[in-house]
Amino acid sequence: MEQKESRTGNAANSENETAPPPRKKLWRWRVLAGIAVLGMLGAAIFYYIHFLAPYESTDDAFIDGYVTMISPRVPGQVLKLLVTDNQKVRTGDVLAEIDPRDYEAGLAQARADLAVARSQLDQAQAQVKMSEAKVAQAQAAVAAAEAENQRAADDLKRYESVESRAVSKSALDLAQAQARAADANLAAARSQSKAAEAEVVLSQAGVVTATAAVQQAEAKLQQAELNLSYTKILAPRDGRITARSVQLGNYVQPGQALLTLVPADVWVVANFKETQLTRLCPGQPVELHVDAYPGWVFKGHVDSLQAGTGARFSLLPPENAVGNYVKVVQRVPVKINFDEPLPAGLDIAPGMSVVPQVRVK
Repeated sequence: MEQKESRTGNAANSENETAPPPRKKLWRWRVLAGIAVLGMLGAAIFYYIHFLAPYESTDDAFIDGYVTMISPRVPGQVLKLLVTDNQKVRTGDVLAEIDPRDYEAGLAQARADLAVARSQLDQAQAQVKMSEAKVAQAQAAVAAAEAENQRAADDLKRYESVESRAVSKSALDLAQAQARAADANLAAARSQSKAAEAEVVLSQAGVVTATAAVQQAEAKLQQAELNLSYTKILAPRDGRITARSVQLGNYVQPGQALLTLVPADVWVVANFKETQLTRLCPGQPVELHVDAYPGWVFKGHVDSLQAGTGARFSLLPPENAVGNYVKVVQRVPVKINFDEPLPAGLDIAPGMSVVPQVRVK
């Protein structure tokens, strides 16, 4: 029994000697916890320096593009509708046709009016030639009258220069009468010549008027041809048909929205806080994450910053000079362009959400 007690006592003493004191255990755990905390802090600093500090990001960003509203230029009833919703079209494709019969009749009337105007111009030009011929005839009559007047005046002088006994009274009276008649004929010829010259001026004015009428008729013909061509509504650029509101048989008016054409050329508008613009400038590289395609990372660059906040150009800009004022961080739209063409299989359209990450240093 004594031997067993001595053995158990020795075993207890050996265990007490090998077990570390409680303070050493606590110190060891504190060292390990400190190392872990320092490691986590170092990892956080490393992550911030390499992954957060060099970038500016926002979730207030969307795909944008120039959306074209398609409207008719002439009124009429839609005779043909050649596109459907979300259909891809190319520049010059016919989207719809308006009933062209009224415009074909207008074109025929314009051509007839032009023919009439040209005929009137030909008549006016012929009238000028006729008037010029009359002027030449009148001038010849003036020359003949002048010659006759000169002859009658010479005869009268000869009769008056001889003695009264050598010339009878009747012969002298006749010479005087002939001289007066020659003067009257010369005055009449000169008056007719002036009238003929005035008629030429009037005929030339008629040519000017007829020429203006021809130009007016040509303009109306050109407008009629344009109106007829406007009955075919063409695609101004490549894109996809969206928001189609027109139906076959609708009567449409100029300026009425029929459908929308969305092109493939898009970009990103990111609304950054004004406090994020300190280091942001055009040309900086951007990584773009589109919510619709989480597995893709698109490359881009900052194109430009809008010269003003989004609130300043809104429909109802805020009036900060009245009432109580609460400072709110403003956002500035930033345009970001894609560096490469978008893949053909991805449907990236205006309005989609994007998360851009701009590397600012």
